[in-house]
Amino acid sequence: MKFYDALQMNPSVLKRKIAAGETRKEKTYYWVAMAVRSALIVAFAIVFISMLSDIFGANNTPLAVALFCMMLGIRFVNFEYCVGDSLITLAAVLAILVFVPSLAAVLPPVLLIPLHFAAFFALLYMTTQRPEMGNGGLYNFAYIYLTGNPVFGEDLVRRVLLAIVGYVICGAILFFKHRHQHKTVRFHHVIRKFDLTSQAHLWQLRMALGVSLILTAGQVFDVERFMWMGFACASLLSEYPYCGSTAPRFWQRIVGVIAGSCAFFVLYQILPESMHMLMGPLGGLCLGFCVDYRYKTAMNCFGALMLGTGIYGLHGAVILRIVDTVLGVTFALVFAAIFHRLAAVRLLPDTQENQG
Repeated sequence: MKFYDALQMNPSVLKRKIAAGETRKEKTYYWVAMAVRSALIVAFAIVFISMLSDIFGANNTPLAVALFCMMLGIRFVNFEYCVGDSLITLAAVLAILVFVPSLAAVLPPVLLIPLHFAAFFALLYMTTQRPEMGNGGLYNFAYIYLTGNPVFGEDLVRRVLLAIVGYVICGAILFFKHRHQHKTVRFHHVIRKFDLTSQAHLWQLRMALGVSLILTAGQVFDVERFMWMGFACASLLSEYPYCGSTAPRFWQRIVGVIAGSCAFFVLYQILPESMHMLMGPLGGLCLGFCVDYRYKTAMNCFGALMLGTGIYGLHGAVILRIVDTVLGVTFALVFAAIFHRLAAVRLLPDTQENQG
């Protein structure tokens, strides 16, 4: 296998290659590929995000981060319908990501649930017809992250301009990578196929309803860094195929966040101040080696806490990260159980066997 081809593989595939390797040389080859892949992604992320932030302003860094994630995802996963319609819905996706967070920040509370639900469900329906491909996580991350970082006035104008740049980049990738696929499938065909007895569509409904409720609660009760609650909730509800119980992920998320937050706290204390700025990239590098959900959760804490520490201080950020996560996963656990009893068991014929 060419080294370039190995770099295109995700960590789970590379680790299977390592486990199946018959010689030390072969195993080392894939370990090196994993390390180089992780380093390249982190380096490209730093350059890409920093450049866009310099041009469009620091307040629009969240959209730059979202565009980076979308760009990587679109390389491998398309929208499951023709590229012409996909380019139109990509524009709609970016419009939602740009305008809805700012709108949600000024609307009265009574309108927040329908706004978040409609926007988030549309986002998932346009982009994620096959949740097993994992691209749904990119768009729910983008929506939640941007909802926690709305902008107004000149910053909103800059965000629109950044979205246009992002559309050109992501649209070009989408066109050149996927233009020959699903040529006969139009988006209106996808709309006509909507069916809540489908696992994919029921998954979309549960995700949209659960995330819209947690985001609304965070905004109404003015929870600090409420997007961390949203991330935790979405992470539990994003498991696919549909499962009525989120208990395993509930405990894995809590263990991962506590471990990651404690590791960040200790490293931040013992490392010299000049090295603190490297802790975010360090978490990103380690993330490139992670397959287990708990380890991914732990490593994700580094980047989040690096930003949070600048706002709340080290102790405040660590406590807030853990508390918000516990609130988010607890809500998701209860919501998933209620949704399963009220909706899923009536719509999916095999859910009685899938409650564990």
